[in-house]
Amino acid sequence: MATLQLTNPNELMISSPAIPIPFQHKSLPFRKCFSQRKSSNSSQKRHRFGVVSCSFTPMESAKIKVVGVGGGGNNAVNRMIGSGLHSAAENPLQIGELLTRGLGTGGNPLLGEQAAEESKEAIANALKGSDLVFITAGMGGGTGSGAAPIVAQISKEAGYLTVGVALEAIEKLQKNVDTLIVIPNDRLLDIADEQTPLQDAFLLADDVLRQGVQGISDIITIPGLVNVDFADVKAVMKDSGTAMLGVGVSSSKNRAEEAAEQATLAPLIGSSIQSATGVVYNITGGKDITLQEVNRVSQVVTSLADPSANIIFGAVVDDRYNGEIHVTIIATGFSQSFQKKLLTDPKAAKLIDKVPVDQESQGMPFPLKSPTSPSTVPSRPSHRKLFF
Repeated sequence: MATLQLTNPNELMISSPAIPIPFQHKSLPFRKCFSQRKSSNSSQKRHRFGVVSCSFTPMESAKIKVVGVGGGGNNAVNRMIGSGLHSAAENPLQIGELLTRGLGTGGNPLLGEQAAEESKEAIANALKGSDLVFITAGMGGGTGSGAAPIVAQISKEAGYLTVGVALEAIEKLQKNVDTLIVIPNDRLLDIADEQTPLQDAFLLADDVLRQGVQGISDIITIPGLVNVDFADVKAVMKDSGTAMLGVGVSSSKNRAEEAAEQATLAPLIGSSIQSATGVVYNITGGKDITLQEVNRVSQVVTSLADPSANIIFGAVVDDRYNGEIHVTIIATGFSQSFQKKLLTDPKAAKLIDKVPVDQESQGMPFPLKSPTSPSTVPSRPSHRKLFF
């Protein structure tokens, strides 16, 4: 089991030769103006931009931890580190040392569950002080399937907002998390090209888990044009059941609409976000992103969600994405019958009959290509990409 603590990019890291110590300064949230984030030693600082007046009050950043359980979950955590996700430390924890003697579970979920039970105290200590805990697991082996629900139970009983991100639905895990984001393995087959090498296919699965975590954590930890309080995210995701994940990216002339449409169609599930009563989404672009583009993304999302939905969004400027717009959506608050379908038969949960014709005609995204694989489908414009 690997534990990764996500940090605000403005948080500092200091260390002694022997023990790394995360040092967090006070962050300055602001919600009613656009500005560059700056730290201050005073309790309050006032800036003026023309006729706009903003008052900043320091507060602690939400403490977010990501727990990778089993091979797939650990790979996802390593993927996050490799992608440059802001993190304070990586803390591997071997569970069930007495039971398994470090030899693994042999694909036995019961053994994975017993290993987690044996290490409950160590797991609780690793999660201590969290506000939000992500639990990622492939759910194909014994450790992920057996131990992940126990880790989730420990987290939720401690009062932390607990979000599961898994490649397979498992009822025990759903019962012990506030929100469960499921990316079915068969959907990965649909979006991967037939010529995709095996190693690239596994990287694809790891990256999907990473996106589920990063899409939510970026909204909270990265200062942006529109900032979101942790309390806002918690209001949408607390006890919300099974959720859907959608990610869209575009650099075309109509990049805002295209990225939003890709994300709202949630290609990894095969459904739209219609009927969702809770939506959290994040818009990320370079310095060239405009207020009008942020508004266009918002219009697409709100037009599809339930009219009474609780919708929370953040907008972030990141220099790495000049020319592109990224949209990540987590949709929650579906009916119990729809959630059950998502857990037992994701393909049967499609809401095609509720998708407007102009969106339905867009269909599923073209399969992804590996860098070396030949083209087997009609080419799409190079400016339009899916990060799945």
